[in-house]
Amino acid sequence: MTPTQAFWRGYRDCAPFIVIVAPYSMLFGVVARDAGLDVLQAMAMAVLVIAGASQFTALALLQDQAPVFIALLTALAVNLRMAMYSAALVPHLGHARLGTRALMAYLMVDQAFAVAVRTYEDNPQMPKAAKVAYYFGCMMLICPIWYGFTLTGALVGQAIPASLSLDFAVPVCFIALAAPLLRTLPHMLAAGVSAIAALAFAWVPWSLGLLVAAALAMVTGAQAELWLKRRAERSVA
Repeated sequence: MTPTQAFWRGYRDCAPFIVIVAPYSMLFGVVARDAGLDVLQAMAMAVLVIAGASQFTALALLQDQAPVFIALLTALAVNLRMAMYSAALVPHLGHARLGTRALMAYLMVDQAFAVAVRTYEDNPQMPKAAKVAYYFGCMMLICPIWYGFTLTGALVGQAIPASLSLDFAVPVCFIALAAPLLRTLPHMLAAGVSAIAALAFAWVPWSLGLLVAAALAMVTGAQAELWLKRRAERSVA
């Protein structure tokens, strides 16, 4: 597979996510304006952060009059998943130049990661240059859609009828991303614990229950991995 072929394959593979990313980003534009941001501020947040979940979290906390420090801390915690994404991609993209890796880090979103990492795992013989091109192919579709529909939501959000709810895009997006990646017992346990803990700690002020749920899920997944590893070692011995 040549880099050019890989690029366009990534572009095509991410195409189905347009159905989710378009209303998701438009919803952010609408919510940002409702929260008091002007169009420039909404777009600046979308371009600089480029992470919908943390953007929505920060806006919700600021609307609830939470301290700015708490809003930033919680948004950062929500975005810590990007660090795990990066670790998972290092074996495939770690060979790229520093500048290329920096651009990849900026462009990383859930959809591109989910599609890319699954493709890399299913095609272990994929050339290194093709892997880099594939990643950029995924992002070259998602990012313009994110920017463009955020701007659309910020500009015409007030004209969207209340009956045409865009809220469905958020849960559908993450279900579509997470479900195909739940391939092992640790993955499923971590997902289950995170969901249960998020509901159990929903009463914690300023959505800080998300931090507790994330920590519990990571510990659960790590312990499950260790248990499986020890079990495998004992069976070999």
